[in-house]
Amino acid sequence: MRQFVQKTEIHLFNNASDFVKEMRIDSKDFILASRSVYEKYFLPLNLSAHVVFKSDYGKSEPTDLMVDALISDFKASNCERIIAIGGGSVIDMAKVLVLKEASNANDIFLRKIPIIKAHELVAIPTTCGAGSEVSAVSIVSATEKGTKLGLADKALIPDYAALIPELLTKMPYEVFVTSAIDALIHALESYVCPKANRYSDLFCVEASRLIVNGFRRIIDEGEGSRLDLLEDFLLASNMAGIAFSNAGTGAVHAMSYPLSGQYHVTHGEACYQLFTSVFQEYHRVNPYGKISRIESLLADILDCAVEDVFSKLEEVLDQIVPRHKLHEYGMRETDIELFADNVIEMQQRLLNQSYVKLGKEAMMRIYRSLL
Repeated sequence: MRQFVQKTEIHLFNNASDFVKEMRIDSKDFILASRSVYEKYFLPLNLSAHVVFKSDYGKSEPTDLMVDALISDFKASNCERIIAIGGGSVIDMAKVLVLKEASNANDIFLRKIPIIKAHELVAIPTTCGAGSEVSAVSIVSATEKGTKLGLADKALIPDYAALIPELLTKMPYEVFVTSAIDALIHALESYVCPKANRYSDLFCVEASRLIVNGFRRIIDEGEGSRLDLLEDFLLASNMAGIAFSNAGTGAVHAMSYPLSGQYHVTHGEACYQLFTSVFQEYHRVNPYGKISRIESLLADILDCAVEDVFSKLEEVLDQIVPRHKLHEYGMRETDIELFADNVIEMQQRLLNQSYVKLGKEAMMRIYRSLL
């Protein structure tokens, strides 16, 4: 039985210039980038690559329509290699460009075409949450359905991940910590997924330790202290990505997608709103399984009693960035059953990977408690 796979070659660079020299960027490279990061760190390097920005296609998280336009531009460029410079949204969009017969998002995400890789992909994360630089997953919003669609296939895995901590320097504080919470959720969800094993657990544990200890330092020393921790958070995000690429994620992610799709809440923020409530439901249903081990680990990191782990974790995270009630995003009581039905219809892959499989009533109860 397969235990662990890591297909992406991971590089760590001091700065963008070192990356450009080692990877030999030229006119056959197609770069999809976050405009602000590219203009600050890469524009001064006078690259000959074909460059487009995510904002050229829209300001929201990726949609099927944005992906369609991007595919058209990539084909017109006649470039050979793809380089994604940005957060998970940018990298997710770039992943579909590697496919041999890519023509539109609908055909790709519904697997109406063969999922065959034809181009090399280099992923440079500029946030510390998605882990998309090492994952086989791409997520887009389906415009007409009002939810998110995911494609998981080894063809989407980036060939190289370039970690450059300086690219995180100008991230707004709230974006930074929300991204890091997303990475923490990846690590903890992966740890309790049925496919987890002792290899993936190593990455879950170290990522969780780095992130929670980093948060405690930020609480003690102030927001500016995160600048001394950029490499720690970037590595933790990468480790969490490696973990969920092998073990998967579960109900936190599944339940977040209707919130993101309907009310345009960013992925990390949507997951954060549901995180501890889903884990408390996991504990309620099966307190003696693997969740007990993650509770012991967190109790050690947080220096608290095991039975207080989730309340203590909520306290720490609320000090980092307060959560919102779901009604603040626009969610209504009438959405609760619709969201639960949507999850059951669209997110079976994630529900089947959960620590325990949540039914409709449990999901409705969680949504209602957070409304």
